[in-house]
This record gives sequence, C-alpha cells and structure tokens, in this order.
Amino acid sequence: MVAPDAPPAELPGAAIEDRLALGGRSLREHAARGTLVNAGFLIALSGLGLLKGFVVAAFLTRTQYGLWGALLVGLGTLVWLKDVGVADRYVQQDEPDQRAAFELAFTLELALNGLLALLLVATLPVLALVYGRFDLIPPGLALILLLPATALQAPLWIYYRRMAFVRQRALQAVDPLVSFAVTIALAIAGAGLWSLVLGALAGSWSAAAVAVRSSPYPLRLRWDRRILRSYVSFSWPLLVAALGALVVAQGSMIGGARLAGIAGAGAIALAASISQWTDRVDGILTSTLYPAICAVRHRTDLLFESFVKSNRLTLMWGLPFGIALALFAPDLVHFVIGRRWDPAIVLIQVFGAAAAINHVAFNW
Repeated sequence: MVAPDAPPAELPGAAIEDRLALGGRSLREHAARGTLVNAGFLIALSGLGLLKGFVVAAFLTRTQYGLWGALLVGLGTLVWLKDVGVADRYVQQDEPDQRAAFELAFTLELALNGLLALLLVATLPVLALVYGRFDLIPPGLALILLLPATALQAPLWIYYRRMAFVRQRALQAVDPLVSFAVTIALAIAGAGLWSLVLGALAGSWSAAAVAVRSSPYPLRLRWDRRILRSYVSFSWPLLVAALGALVVAQGSMIGGARLAGIAGAGAIALAASISQWTDRVDGILTSTLYPAICAVRHRTDLLFESFVKSNRLTLMWGLPFGIALALFAPDLVHFVIGRRWDPAIVLIQVFGAAAAINHVAFNW
C-alpha cells in the first residue's frame, strides 16, 4: 500500500522507534500487515454490528426503531461537531515529549466532551418538540453518558499513532462485543428501545475501562495555548464538513418524520445503517495509512501513490456493494429482517444507489 520506505533518518521529530512500532518490518510490510489486521477486525466487528441491527429490527417495532434513529441523528450528528480532529492531530504531531502531547490532547478531548454534553442536554427538549415525542428525553439523557466514556478511550490513540494495530483493535473490540451481547439479550427480553441504549452504554464504558487500564501514559490534565492554536488551525475545515453533514442528516430524519411519522424515520435510519457498509474498505485503508502518511508526509511520491491506490481500492468495494444493495433490497427485507419492513425497501434501494454514485464522485 505504501511505496518504497523512507529512511529512518528522514523521519522528522520523534525517532522512528517511538513513532512507529514496526517490529523489524519495513514500512511497506507493516502497512500491508496493518491493512490485513484492520480488515479482519473491522469487517468482523462491522458484520457483528450489521447483524445486531437485523436482530434488533426483528424484535423492535418500526416506531421504536424510529425513536432510536431520531436519537442517533439528533444527538449523534451533534457529536460530529466534537469529532473535529483531536485524535488525528495527535497522531500527526511530533512533539519531543510524547507524554505531555498525549495529556494535552486528552485534556482538550475531555473539555470538548464536557461542552458537548451541555449542548446535548439543551438540545433534547427541542428534539422532543420537533418530533412531537417527549419520550425521547429519558433515553437521550442516558446516551449523553457515552461522552465521558468516549474521552476515556483516548489511550487508544497512542497505539494508533505507533501503528500497533493488533493491540489497538483488540482493545477496540471490547465495545462492539459487549454492546452486541447486552443489546441482543435485552431486545429478546422485551426491553425495546432501551436495549439499544443500555447496550451502547455497556459497550462504551467497558471499552473505556480497558483503555484506561492499558494506557502507556497516565490520564492527567495539561493545558498549553500554543498547542490549542495548532489544534484549532488543524480542525476548522473538519468542523465545516461536520456542519454540512449535520444539516443533511438532520434534514433527512426530520423531513421523513414529518411526512411519514416516526416509523418513517425508522425506515430511513435502517436504510442508512445498511448503506454505510459501502464505506468499510475506505475506513480500513484510511485507518491503516494515516499514521504512516503522517510519519513520511515530507515524501510527496509516497503520498501520491497512497492516494491513487487507496482511491481505486475503495471504489472496487463501494460501487459493487451499493449496486447490489439497490438490486437485492427486497430479498434482504423478505428473507432477513421481516416483511413488516416492506415500506423501507425503496429507501434501502435509493440509499444503495446514492452510496454507489457517491463513491464514484468522491474518488473522482
């Protein structure tokens, strides 16, 4: 995936043994191995998440799934505003004191999560008014407890920066595995919407506990205005992109709820969750190549080759998957998730076709 390796002496800032955990391999070999590791973990865990969605859809009503979709879009898209590159900037930096660099990034992540929690609390009543469902407020308040758990998972960034993919993915697997077990058990027990809420909380806090326990650095608070300015200059384009995505997602869900009720919003949420699988290969390649690209970002030839090859590979997956989803959506509904989701068939087909076109346009 990465072209001829940059000599270790050319790496800026931190020494290569601190920057990357290559284990005696060349950068090309390590990137290839990382792609296989990430592919195995992400495909397995994403498949588990997709299976969870199908199983839960069999036990929840379309209205209950619609409430979950309204919460995911209403609160989840606001979380995008927080995800404006703190982890990415931490991976990119070359500070001589890596412990201090992590403490600064962790402090900023914690502060952003705190501010976002206040914003979400203020947003919940508005969300309830927009959808006309005040029963959204209790599960919404519970989901806000995901934010501190997310901040406590910051030690995973350390392994990601070092390209220690096996360790990173093994720790990350705790969240989806615990969430799957708890969600399915509660859904079968008849917990309805709360099966998804409690499953998400159980998975996220379990992953946080494991991440804190395995952290190479202690979780301490540290502040530096100079570093803050560097994070702001890195992150503002990502914030603009997040705002655009927020408008599209919120508009789709609110429009669907207005036209077809909360059950219609549930159909949109289901179709969107399935079509997101078109981005899986893109996620695998991006998560593998990013720390390597940061380490050799002064080598334009490597950046160009990585760009070209990763775009071609993601297109080879995204386009066929989107088209297959458009063609076989009726079979997916009839034989997998149940005929009561028949109204969602056209939506799934449209989302699949849109995802395929999106991959062509994005890579172009």
